[in-house]
Amino acid sequence: MPAQRRRPTIKDIARRSGVSESAVSFALNGRPGVSETTRARVRRVAEQVGWRPSTAARALSGEGAATIGLVLARPARMLGVESFFLQLISGVQQVLAQRRLGLLFQVVEDVTAECAMYRHWWAEHRVDGVLLVDPRSADPRPGILESLGLPAVAIGGTQTRHRLSAVSADDAKAMTSVVSHLYELGHRDIVHVAGLAGLAHTERRIASLRAEAGRRGLPRARSLTTDYSDAEGAAMTRRLLEEDTPPTAVIYDNDVMAAAGVAAAAERGLAVPGDLSIVSWEDSVLCRMVHPWLTALARDPVAFGRGAARELTRLLDGSPSRTVRVPLPELLVRESTAAPKSRAAAGPPGPGLPGKDTDSEWDSA
Repeated sequence: MPAQRRRPTIKDIARRSGVSESAVSFALNGRPGVSETTRARVRRVAEQVGWRPSTAARALSGEGAATIGLVLARPARMLGVESFFLQLISGVQQVLAQRRLGLLFQVVEDVTAECAMYRHWWAEHRVDGVLLVDPRSADPRPGILESLGLPAVAIGGTQTRHRLSAVSADDAKAMTSVVSHLYELGHRDIVHVAGLAGLAHTERRIASLRAEAGRRGLPRARSLTTDYSDAEGAAMTRRLLEEDTPPTAVIYDNDVMAAAGVAAAAERGLAVPGDLSIVSWEDSVLCRMVHPWLTALARDPVAFGRGAARELTRLLDGSPSRTVRVPLPELLVRESTAAPKSRAAAGPPGPGLPGKDTDSEWDSA
C-alpha cells in the first residue's frame, strides 16, 4: 500500500520561502508585518505546494468555516422523486465552488430538528451562513438564525431582517397566468393540487387562486394540499374524478404529480386534454416524456440556486440584507390543455367577447 501523502504545512512554506513561520502566517492571512514582496513570494510557494487553510483552524481562530449550510426538513424519499431541489443545489454549488466554499447538507424530520441543527452548527463553528428553504407562514427559523448571528438567505421568502435576505418568486402572478390560460380556453371548474400545507409559497398560490376565482366568478375553484409525491398526486386525481361533477382542469404543484395525474385519468379511460386539462407548476424533462406533453411553468431552478448562493456570499462580504426577485416563469402551452368538451362542442365564442362568457360582471372584473 502506498504511503498516504502528507498535507503541506506552514512550516514547509516557511522553509521553501526562507522566512519564519510567523511571517508566513502574516502573509497568508493578509496581516501587516511583512513586505509586499515577501507576501507575494509566500503566496506563490503556498500555491505551488498545494497548501490550503485548515477549516478547523480557521473556525478556532474566528476566521470562518468556509462552509455554507442547508437543511431540508422533508422526508428523505422526496429527494429521489422531486428534481427541483437537486437542480437548486446544483446552482448553489456552482457559485460556492468559485469561492472555494463547501456545502454542508442535512435532511431532518421536521422544523424543530432543523432549528436544533442550526444551534449545533453554530456551537461547533461548522458553517459561516445558511440557505433557508421552504419558508413557512409561521416560521421560527429566521428568529433563531438572527439570534445566533448566522447570515442567511430565505429561498422563496419575501421578508428580510438583519442578516437575512430573501430570493423571492412571484407565485401570485404565476398562478394568475395559469388560471387566465385555462379560463380563456373555457374552463370554469378548476382545481389546484397543491404541495405541503403551511409552506409560504403554497399559501401564496392558494390565496392567488382564491382571488382569481373570486374575480372571475369561479365558485368551485379550490386548492387541495398533498406531500408533493406521485402517490398523493394520483390519489388526489382519482378522488377528484370520482366527484359527481369532476373538474375540467387541474393545476399540479410539481411535474411528478402532474404526470401521475395523466396516468390516473388514463386509468378511468379519460383522455388528456379531451376530458381533463392538466398544468404542471414545474417544467422538466418529465413534462416532455409523458403523453401528451404537459403545459407547464418554465422557471430555472439552477439559476434560482445560483442567485441564492450569490446573495449569501454578499452577506458574508458585509453587504446589507435585501429581497431579490427572480424572473416570472413563462407558461409553456403544450398538448395537455385544450377547451373543455362543453366549450369545444359549442364552437368558438361570439365576435364581441373573444374567449369570455357573456356575463358582464366577469367582463368588468
